[in-house]
Amino acid sequence: MRATTAVIGVSVVVALSAIIGLTVFHPGVVHTPSGAASPPSLLLAPDIEITMYQGQGEVGGEKIALSDLWEKRRQPVVLNFWAGQCPPCRAEMPDFQRLYEQPNRKFALIGVDIGPFIGLGSRDDARALLREFKITYPAGTTLDIRTVRNYEILGMPTTVFITADGRIWRKHAGLLTFNQIKPLADELTRGSSSR
Repeated sequence: MRATTAVIGVSVVVALSAIIGLTVFHPGVVHTPSGAASPPSLLLAPDIEITMYQGQGEVGGEKIALSDLWEKRRQPVVLNFWAGQCPPCRAEMPDFQRLYEQPNRKFALIGVDIGPFIGLGSRDDARALLREFKITYPAGTTLDIRTVRNYEILGMPTTVFITADGRIWRKHAGLLTFNQIKPLADELTRGSSSR
């Protein structure tokens, strides 16, 4: 009984932290007192191994190194961290699918399920969500819990925009709509081609 109560307590704390992160934490865009956004830091993106749920043909295998997308293909990457039982993740997923279906897309889009690490669903929950929304873009999971720390994921979902040379250009915690993410992806692509 105590073990069950402890598990429920931890899950509630994680969920509340995610909700607070959705409204407060927006790394990558630092606002100065004047309200202007400062430039991003362009730190190197940590590499992770991703075990694919789907999209193996597009990314090059059942297990991939994220860095292959920028080192071998010289593609900018829109990296979306999500979870199978994360309500904002569910809400934004159709917009990411719409982004993926855009003609002449010049960036890789990949979703990484971290639900098991943050108490927001199992890998089965994640696969079920992909099926429910008929998501076709590449998506998988990582088995390395350090990913949460390395990417400083404090809110769910979190989307990281990585340049074609593997640097973090922007990071956004919280739900993104199509009208928000499309201009960011376009700017990422333009910025990557000029580097």
